[in-house]
Amino acid sequence: MTAEELKQRNPENEFIFTASRSGGPGGQNVNKVSTKVELRFNLLLSLFFSETEKELISGKLKNKINNEGELILVSQSERSQLLNKTVVTEKFYDIVSKALTLPKKRKSTRPTFSSKIRRLESKKNRSTIKKNRRDSGESNEY
Repeated sequence: MTAEELKQRNPENEFIFTASRSGGPGGQNVNKVSTKVELRFNLLLSLFFSETEKELISGKLKNKINNEGELILVSQSERSQLLNKTVVTEKFYDIVSKALTLPKKRKSTRPTFSSKIRRLESKKNRSTIKKNRRDSGESNEY
């Protein structure tokens, strides 16, 4: 599932945003303005995902989900609250869409004929090198 398909479902009315002061350098802007935005999305109570989708998301994003079943994402990279809000919502869509995409099944393949021949040739070359070392007659004993 892509981020665009998720946006069409429009789960944004279940988002809970909280703003606080962000840390780090920035002077007066950091000290006065609450620019850090935290997004909370309760996955267990959500109506936008089926039970199988909820299990997939909670399995893949278990480090970002707390004990109450809330998916918590934070953004404090921008200087304004509005920009951080858009960044954190995009982050939500990206993370959830990646969690919902199933990996492709691996098709087992056989080695090609030429790769088998290359492997056998390299083994022959290596064995002749080692054989020549043994047959040189020089002894390394002191």
